[in-house]
Amino acid sequence: MIDHPLHDIDAWVLLFNSNTLPVLRLTERRLGEMRKNLDRVDARELAKLILQDPIMTVRVLAFIQPLHGRALQHDITTIASAVMMAGIEPFFNRFDELLTIEEQLQDADRHALLGILQIIRRAQRAADYAQEWAIWRHDINMEEIRIAALLHDLAEILVWCSAPKLGLDILARQKADPTLRSVEAQTQVLGFTFQDIQQVLCRVWHLPELLLHLIDDESTDNPRVRNVALAVRLARHSAHGWTDAALPDDYRDIGQLLNITPEAVRQRLGLDPMPAREADNAQAQ
Repeated sequence: MIDHPLHDIDAWVLLFNSNTLPVLRLTERRLGEMRKNLDRVDARELAKLILQDPIMTVRVLAFIQPLHGRALQHDITTIASAVMMAGIEPFFNRFDELLTIEEQLQDADRHALLGILQIIRRAQRAADYAQEWAIWRHDINMEEIRIAALLHDLAEILVWCSAPKLGLDILARQKADPTLRSVEAQTQVLGFTFQDIQQVLCRVWHLPELLLHLIDDESTDNPRVRNVALAVRLARHSAHGWTDAALPDDYRDIGQLLNITPEAVRQRLGLDPMPAREADNAQAQ
């Protein structure tokens, strides 16, 4: 682990590209159980497990991209397809003896592990929201949407894994100044943003162009991109409860995406009904 900012983005990319990326302990444990009975492994269940772990997901996608080009004309954009392309036994041979996040951070500040697990939980929630809305919208491939939401903040997760002190520093600055935007705090500590790192890293790993497009918040005129962006927004704004001042705008924008009212969005999220005056205002917007 490092405790100081690296001098440029390429140095971060080299760090992540040349070191084994850790996965969740639950992922490593479940894969170990499956490995004992390879003949009984269900590819769909394996994909479902992988799609709960952002780092394992990107490792699988990065692994399969160089392999698929010899046989297919199109990118592999789903984990289910990647598993089928690799084959069950070769897959388990490739991902043997996985390092876990919990092991990597065992000597770090105890707040570091808590911090990264919270970020991963946020990514999981964003992926769940994105997938649910993709199903509602009859999206052509809901797993692509899920993966894009799960990986949207991948660079943030990787920085916390390799440089937890810097992650804690960014978090502390935001807590000390609630008006400080997250990208500003990242730039103050790292010299650039998580997304700056992520864009380069995704291209070095040759991740599918479609996924890069879905992660690009600048393309929100596309309903699929908006689906991902809104899921990430909702997961971030509700990470510590349902009182964030930005949430009413989220309900409105999600309602526009799904063609339902903001109150219907709240109901789908299992929240209490809005007070009558707030509901009237939301309907009028």
